[in-house]
Amino acid sequence: MAETRHSVCALDCPDACGLVLKIEDGRATRIQGTPGHPVTQGFLCGKVARYLDREYSPQRLTTPLRRIGAKGEGRFEPISWDEALTTITDRFRSIIASHGAEAILPYSYGGSMGLLQANGMDRRFFHRLGASRLDRTICASAGTAGLMATQGIRYGIDPEAFVHSKLIIAWGANILTTNVHLWPFIVEARRRGAKFIVIDPVRTKTASLADQHIRINPGSDLALALGLMHLLFANGQFDQEYLDAHSNGWTELRESVQEYTPEKVAACTGIPEAEIVALAHAYGETKPSVIRLNYGVQRSERGGAAVRAIAMLPVITGAWRHIGGGMQLSTSQAFNFNRVALEMPELQPGPTRMLNMSELGSALTRVDDPPVKSLFVYCSNPAAVAPDQSAVLRGLRREDLFTVVVEQFQTDTADYADLVLPTTTFLEHTDIYGAYGHHYVQLARPALPPPGEARSNVQIFRELALRMGFTEAAFTESEDDMIRGILSSGHKHLEGITLERLDEEHSIRLNLGEGLFQPFKDGGYGHADGKADLSPAGLDYVPPVESRHGNAGLRSRFPLEFLSPKNHDSMNSTFGNRTDVDQQTAVLHVNSADAASRGIATGDSVRVFNSRASLVLRAAVDGVVGPGTVSSPSLRWPKRQPGGLNINALVSERLTDIGAGATFYSCLVQVEKCGD
Repeated sequence: MAETRHSVCALDCPDACGLVLKIEDGRATRIQGTPGHPVTQGFLCGKVARYLDREYSPQRLTTPLRRIGAKGEGRFEPISWDEALTTITDRFRSIIASHGAEAILPYSYGGSMGLLQANGMDRRFFHRLGASRLDRTICASAGTAGLMATQGIRYGIDPEAFVHSKLIIAWGANILTTNVHLWPFIVEARRRGAKFIVIDPVRTKTASLADQHIRINPGSDLALALGLMHLLFANGQFDQEYLDAHSNGWTELRESVQEYTPEKVAACTGIPEAEIVALAHAYGETKPSVIRLNYGVQRSERGGAAVRAIAMLPVITGAWRHIGGGMQLSTSQAFNFNRVALEMPELQPGPTRMLNMSELGSALTRVDDPPVKSLFVYCSNPAAVAPDQSAVLRGLRREDLFTVVVEQFQTDTADYADLVLPTTTFLEHTDIYGAYGHHYVQLARPALPPPGEARSNVQIFRELALRMGFTEAAFTESEDDMIRGILSSGHKHLEGITLERLDEEHSIRLNLGEGLFQPFKDGGYGHADGKADLSPAGLDYVPPVESRHGNAGLRSRFPLEFLSPKNHDSMNSTFGNRTDVDQQTAVLHVNSADAASRGIATGDSVRVFNSRASLVLRAAVDGVVGPGTVSSPSLRWPKRQPGGLNINALVSERLTDIGAGATFYSCLVQVEKCGD
């Protein structure tokens, strides 16, 4: 007999879709978006529409594994959970006795966006252990720092509000690939007469459907934002009443951007002067206007300042006054969950060091006092996703590094593990979800049983804590206890949202007032005085070191800027076991001028290289990138790439200006045709 069960997509995406599964004889036969959910609207992206293939894949890990080969070979034998957990706790006690608990490093990120599985019992366990803390910077920290600097809080407009916009600017946002449930609202806005502009170095699927695609040089977004400010102020297209009432520093900002003339900005960005002038006029003239900013902008050396400056634009024009006006980068802080109750940092025995996940290669090969003697990986695949991949793999090969990986599949990182623990998918455990692209709290209960002996992250860390002898009540809390703690912040946005209601309704909108959310209509920014900070300090544009206007010595050897945007049919390394992902991510897009000068044609094997690494890809001369730029979709598992490295081997450990984030999009390379 068929039945319907509800769940929530836990993949790292702003949409956080509600899901409905059709179950027949205990097995899921269909997965779809929740009908009636205001954002999910009953449909799914192509990645999750195929998720049952992953759920029932014969490649799923179903029992704990112990390494029997050399690190990196991926040879293992099954063992019991008791033996695996005993081995871990015995090794942890030995490491702590010899080097201290800070010699143990947890490594995790967005493999699950569920609060319990990614930020719950695991954080409590490592806090209580006294392990090194991980600075989780690899994806969004620079953008977060920039947004917080201007707004003081990570609020954004409702996706539903986009239908009221008359001008929509997707700035570094490939919406059809990374935020597809915003697209219907943009389609409706365009039906009502809105203009849709994309600013992106790459002709993405979204850019190809825009009214206008403005191709910008990688890493020059700050210069464009400052140039737009220059023109808005010069043309009188600013809202002085709003600025006076709800911002600080705007007069100083107006003075500082005078040097960013269209001529200067065109030289930095590669955008013709006329396009810059027209964009500024359209943005200043059209009301309401909205910017959908995404995290690609902040993955360059000046990315934090770029986000900070772009976030100033809707303040300058007063766009926040209007329904359908403003900006969206992240809506995550609107949830105001009680994360302290969830993570319990008070369990730490004292101050502990913090290591930056974007510098994992250095952490494993250079950090001392104490050295990292154990790496515990969950919700991530650092062998594939971390910068300076060659250094990361050197570290993972260390025989004295005790590595534990919690996984669903045998990833590259799992190949280097001493122990691999099988974990559940989001369809198999309880969790609670916020979102960074909408305002709905959602609850998921197990819709399917886990295969074999797979256990949830919460179960794994709870058992480890008990075996370490931790007696605090935090480690015996149930999932429901933890959820009640998360909802206990007392913030008005969560008022009346209870576990019982979530069990019944599955998805509940935050208490944001009547109508669509206008977070800064009357000010109310997150700074102490409630005003936006438009101080110009730190907003001078300096080209990234690895860019076409950066270090001249590097440019002479490696003249092409390399970008690695998200692949349309996969998500970071999550679907890297699929052969179609191999094919999609083996491509290097090359501009026709750069291809001609190198004798390259579509289909040729090409070597892309710099001083850090070299790999072979297949050329596509197709107009996707402009002159001086090459691009390859991310992300292939390294072990499935000839040579055992993927594109992140080309990327340095250099950090962003603020937020200490990874600079995936500040990378210079050379490309040459491979010999026959």
